[in-house]
Amino acid sequence: MDNALPTLVHLVDDDASVRAALEDLLASVGLSTRSYVSAADFLERAMPDAPGCLVLDVRMPGMNGLDLQQELQRREIVLPIIFITGHGDIPMSVRAMKQGALEFLTKPFRDQDLLDAIDQALRKAHEAHAQRAQLQELQARVDTLNEGERAVLARVVTGLLNKQIAAQLGVSEITVKVRRAALMRKLQAGSLAELVKLVERLEALRP
Repeated sequence: MDNALPTLVHLVDDDASVRAALEDLLASVGLSTRSYVSAADFLERAMPDAPGCLVLDVRMPGMNGLDLQQELQRREIVLPIIFITGHGDIPMSVRAMKQGALEFLTKPFRDQDLLDAIDQALRKAHEAHAQRAQLQELQARVDTLNEGERAVLARVVTGLLNKQIAAQLGVSEITVKVRRAALMRKLQAGSLAELVKLVERLEALRP
């Protein structure tokens, strides 16, 4: 595994022996883990804003793994999920995958199958974290624009000329030019093409 990738793996299983075995396996390949005895324990103690993934048992007392998956979606917490279960069946796995699970492994599974799934999950988490950081940086730039600059921006990226924008907004062409220069500076765009690409990238990154 690439140690440059995020390495925090959350383990949720009510069986202490399973948790211990998984901790040992992941430690052997240099991965950090944090274990939880139940779904409620995870929701109370986890800080999933950091990059990582979730290895989750399906059948547990109280809230089961599938219900935790739904709760994370409700809270808009994005973590790649790998389900493990000793009671796997097709309908259960289909439901998990439809709700966005990355993998569904039935015990007993090969250690390598789990490690491969975790490697894929951490890569996905790393990409998502990078995208969130980029989105936050771009949004921070946009947030510096005032109302007038935003109005000009919305029209500039559609290809309207300054005089057309001025007519739509009921302001002078000089005012449009001033606002346009200000928004280009604030958004760090050196040309109209760069400005359009920035706005497109921002829209593409938004959930």
